[in-house]
Amino acid sequence: MKRIALIALIALASCKEEQAAAPPDPVDLTDTALSYFCQMNVTEHAGPKGQIHLKGYPAPLFFAQVRDLVAYLKSPERDAEITAIYVSDMGAASSWHEPGISNWIAADQATFVVGAKVAGGMGAPEIVPFAAPEAATRFIKSYGGTALPLSDIPDDAALGPVDLNQILETPA
Repeated sequence: MKRIALIALIALASCKEEQAAAPPDPVDLTDTALSYFCQMNVTEHAGPKGQIHLKGYPAPLFFAQVRDLVAYLKSPERDAEITAIYVSDMGAASSWHEPGISNWIAADQATFVVGAKVAGGMGAPEIVPFAAPEAATRFIKSYGGTALPLSDIPDDAALGPVDLNQILETPA
């Protein structure tokens, strides 16, 4: 009987550990969401968005550009342990100007187009996420760039100076 109770206690403890380890779900984008770096309203800017959930924080950090989200990830100074990262699936977006409020995908599952000649919500070159690699390939045919996983995005795609004189497109 003691063995059964011990086994039940271990099973219960492992279930609680699994529940604690599950990442939080993405949060729908609302008109009150502010971008982490600039504190501007996220929904007022075109292009893909991002959100990062931090351990111990009740709400995610939102980003008006995925480029800014990647810059945060590459920064050595962060507020807390990251528990989840979500980005807009631009393959499911209505348009560049309407990226969607709930079409989030886990960033580690996305294919990112880096180096395309497109402007994100804050006017800088954007890093564009897609759930389907085929959608990323179609985007590359129209706007250029390279398809990469999150882990392979180079530092210079998100950090460093931006040439504001370069010609960038705003996709339809």
